Amino acid sequence: MTSPKPPAGLRPFLPSDTALLAEIFRASIAELTTDDYSEAQQAAWMASAGDEAAFGARLAGELTLVATIDGAAVGFAALKGVDTIDMLYVHPSVAGQGVGAQLCEALEKLAQARGATKLTADASDTALGFFERRGFVPQRRNSVPRDDEWLANTTLQKTLSAAQGSTP
Repeated sequence: MTSPKPPAGLRPFLPSDTALLAEIFRASIAELTTDDYSEAQQAAWMASAGDEAAFGARLAGELTLVATIDGAAVGFAALKGVDTIDMLYVHPSVAGQGVGAQLCEALEKLAQARGATKLTADASDTALGFFERRGFVPQRRNSVPRDDEWLANTTLQKTLSAAQGSTP
C-alpha cells in the first residue's frame, strides 16, 4: 500500500511565473469572494495585480512559493519578512483540495526556520475560517483602502511551537 501523494508540489517563485500568478490572484478574488465583497470591491482588489511588473517585483521581494499540480501552477503564497503571510491564493478549480493548507504549512515551517515564534496574516473575510481552522487567532479588524473602495479584513496570529521542526 502506498501513501497518498501530496495534493501539490511546491517550488520557489520564478519571474516567469508573474503573469500566471497574477491571473490566479484575479481568478481567486473574482470567483471565491463573491459572498463577502461587492463587485466594485473585487475589481479594486484585483486591480492591485494590474501592474504585473510591480506584482512580480512584490513576489520576488518576498519568500514566495508556487504550488503546482502536474507541473502547472495552481496557487502561491508569500512570506514577508520572517513572520508575516503577505499573500496566499489558490486557483478556484483547486479550492478546498488542500493546496492552500499545504502552502500555509510550508510558510509556517519556513517562518520557524527563520526564527519566528509567531506568524501573522491579514485574512479576507472569505479566508478567515481557513486561517482559524489552522490555529490562527483573530487580533483586530481592518479597513483597507483600494482605489475608491474599502475592503475589510482581519489580522490573525498563530503562535508557532518551538518544538515544531526540531529533531531530538
